[in-house]
Amino acid sequence: MCLALIAFGVHPRYRVVIAANRDEYHARPAAPAAWWDAGILAGRDLKEGGTWLGVDRRGRFALLTNVRDPSRHDPGAPSRGALVPRLLGANAMPSVALPELVADGSRHNGFNLVAGDASELLWGSNRASSPASLAPGIYGVSNHLLDSPWPKIGRTKTAFARWCGDHRGTNDPAPLFALLRDTERAPDEALPATGVPLEWERMLSAPFIVSPAYGTRCSTIVTIDPKGNVRFVERSFDPAGNAAGEVDYRFTLSAANGSRRRWP
Repeated sequence: MCLALIAFGVHPRYRVVIAANRDEYHARPAAPAAWWDAGILAGRDLKEGGTWLGVDRRGRFALLTNVRDPSRHDPGAPSRGALVPRLLGANAMPSVALPELVADGSRHNGFNLVAGDASELLWGSNRASSPASLAPGIYGVSNHLLDSPWPKIGRTKTAFARWCGDHRGTNDPAPLFALLRDTERAPDEALPATGVPLEWERMLSAPFIVSPAYGTRCSTIVTIDPKGNVRFVERSFDPAGNAAGEVDYRFTLSAANGSRRRWP
């Protein structure tokens, strides 16, 4: 992921809403979201075998963004995409599993890891002092720390909050895909300085990136409602930014005894 917006406990219809874009080189192979043998629903990076966002049938979710810092990049570091399946495969609750993974994360290049379920939300980074348990609210993360004041975070969070405040309660993902489709670049005076060339800072400042070699490969919407109904919609894009495919999964979470799980 290179942009993720999370609404936790604030939407009138959903306990959790995630709207996210994955940016990557178009030449890097990937598979659309599907159920893995390990029991998680996620896309797959076919080069290293990991993923950037996934959910499981227990209602746990995890997502990953890279922290952009060329001065500290180690080409021999292990793949960060392994962190999401490791977290979702853990028996421990996210409140235990995430801090353990972050503490073990010094071997990796910079990352943000966000995880939780309908009752808890956590964020951690191997570029921050310690993980945090997050209160109900709306959060955004890109290629720096949580809620960094980057233009694309501010603009998309505003649109996301507006959608969350719409009490018509629509379950149509189209408005979320539309806000993720924002191709506006930030003015030069508002660009972050992350150590990449200016032309790359300009290109990467857009929430949705279109270029022949590198760009937004997919957009994903995840919703979890109080009755445990989950929807996972992923839309893929070609190098020209045209939609190239879509998958739409819906399932209901169940407790260990098979009964439907509910939250307040």
